[in-house]
Amino acid sequence: MIEDKELKEYRDLLTPPEQFRDGFGWKSVIGAIFIGFLMMPGSMYLGLVIGTGIGPAARWVTIILFAEVAKRAYTRLNQQEIFVLYYMAGAAMASPFSGLLWNQYLVQSEAARILGLTQHIPSWVAPQPGSESLIERTFFHRDWLIPILLMVGFELIQAVDHFGLGYALYRLTSDVEKLPFPMAPVGALGNMALAESTEKTETGWKWRLFSIGGMVGLCFGAIYVLLPAASGVILNEPVRLLPIPWIELTPVTEDILPAVATGIQLDLGLLFIGMVLPFWAVVGGAVGFLITLAANPILYHHGILQRWHKGMGTVDTVFANNFDFYMSFGIGIGLAIALIGIVQVLRGLRSDALAPFRQRIQKLFTPPPGRGDFSIWIAIGIYVGSTLTYVILCSFLVPGFPWIFLVAYGFVYTPFISYVSARMEGITGQFVSLPMVREASFIAASKFFGYHGIGIWYAPIPFHNYGKATVRWREIELTGTSFRSIIKAEILVFPVVMIASLLFSQYIWRLAPIPSSQYPYAQELWHLQALNTLLLQSATLEGYSPFFEALKGHYVLWGLGLGAVVYWILSVLHWPILLIYGIVRGLGQSTPHGIFLEIIGAFLGRYYFSKKYGLAWRQYAPVLLAGFSCGMGLMGMLAMGFTLIMRSLSSLAY
Repeated sequence: MIEDKELKEYRDLLTPPEQFRDGFGWKSVIGAIFIGFLMMPGSMYLGLVIGTGIGPAARWVTIILFAEVAKRAYTRLNQQEIFVLYYMAGAAMASPFSGLLWNQYLVQSEAARILGLTQHIPSWVAPQPGSESLIERTFFHRDWLIPILLMVGFELIQAVDHFGLGYALYRLTSDVEKLPFPMAPVGALGNMALAESTEKTETGWKWRLFSIGGMVGLCFGAIYVLLPAASGVILNEPVRLLPIPWIELTPVTEDILPAVATGIQLDLGLLFIGMVLPFWAVVGGAVGFLITLAANPILYHHGILQRWHKGMGTVDTVFANNFDFYMSFGIGIGLAIALIGIVQVLRGLRSDALAPFRQRIQKLFTPPPGRGDFSIWIAIGIYVGSTLTYVILCSFLVPGFPWIFLVAYGFVYTPFISYVSARMEGITGQFVSLPMVREASFIAASKFFGYHGIGIWYAPIPFHNYGKATVRWREIELTGTSFRSIIKAEILVFPVVMIASLLFSQYIWRLAPIPSSQYPYAQELWHLQALNTLLLQSATLEGYSPFFEALKGHYVLWGLGLGAVVYWILSVLHWPILLIYGIVRGLGQSTPHGIFLEIIGAFLGRYYFSKKYGLAWRQYAPVLLAGFSCGMGLMGMLAMGFTLIMRSLSSLAY
């Protein structure tokens, strides 16, 4: 694999410290409660309103608040304590009960009714339409008992599973194979900015940049989030100076660009994201999109995109094009990317000057001292135990599904694709997955093993890719935080998350139906997501399924061949690795709504800020994004609090 200059700049941003400290203490306990009961509702609300929560912002706000309280108590937060708070905030923002909000919509959705799947959705997923719990919009009903218990059980298994195969692969790829993980420093730098802010003199560059980003986020969030939320409570219709989620242009451009979904998303956060992401990855994605922009009208005029017609908006256009062409073509593109990753890993294993086998094994079982590692055998035991638990639970919930598939998922596919993805993350910062493996196996079970139903689509199958987990462990290492701190944090945050998520999901649902005009993002996009989801699930039922009409083998081969050829040509030309991946990924259908601001941010970062500040800009950009996220999150929390208070008052009887 050719050394990439841009990747080298990322991997050199930070080096692991020589000492590690435990960051867990009483401050972490208070922080977990604060995050769960004050930050989580704002994140859930924003996710329904604009499509993104306040996950990053919740972390920064929590840390800033605790740092200020600590100063007034004549103490301070060290970097490790800050990272533990940061980690817990990220875990808390998962909000597992949001999945049940989606389930209640799905079982009542028009998409389920149109496809005739409503009665096939199992009762352990969500109560059937007509249930009092759905009419009254409440989780505190006996019809939700089994779905809630199962969800809590699945979350508990996943919490334990964090320390299984992902940790073992981190030890293998980082400690033994010494892979650089070039994107891990990006995730650690924002945390270090907050650590700097706790010093007695706040004159460091990280804190100044964080503050600048925070003020920009506050100003933009006031217009983008707070104004619509506050006006929607007072007026009949909310006032939106900037359309959410985007400016719809598809009907305007349909004569020039038939079958192309066009629009502009005016979320300023995309500009900052474009500055942070690797430049050539953003450019590659834009080039890939431009290719599809030219291809769609051609495909339409040749009768391939036949379901599109004038008058369709973005949601309908994307669904129609997916049905006719891009679902199959995208599977081929995904296969090309996965095969490219596998080939690169095999080449790396063959070409690396590997140490003798005995030395490699010794490194695997003897981690660096003081880092807080636990035995590799414990990690393997967790992986085996969690996988067997998934197999048993799934066999109980979906008794007709062949168990041999479950075993193959957990003990063959998962370790294989996780190792390939972990190595690619360690070398190039790219995530690898094989598309449609899970779906194809479900369909095969239906066609050849006699399984019929859609329960398996909701069951907890042991089908995972732990490649991303290795990057998370590397981030922990770069901040000098003891791994044992993370174990304690997981134990603490789990019950807090479960309780807070249940209470606030119930509260938000009772305020208004989900989706509805009060939650514009959900109202705009959940129907498309439901159509795509249920179309696929219909493939495992008896009789006709529209999925088989949408799946076309020759289009899959087109995607596979084109993706492989494009990658080969660009590799021969010695173009940057990230540009190659960006173009190949961009060849699948995407909407242009966010790409404009991302590409502007990428060019600003590359040709203005990088020239002005040099390589230091690589460190500045993540801190600016962290500050912007914090400012947006503060406005989101303010909007959430105002909305909840005003709607609660309006429901009181006087």
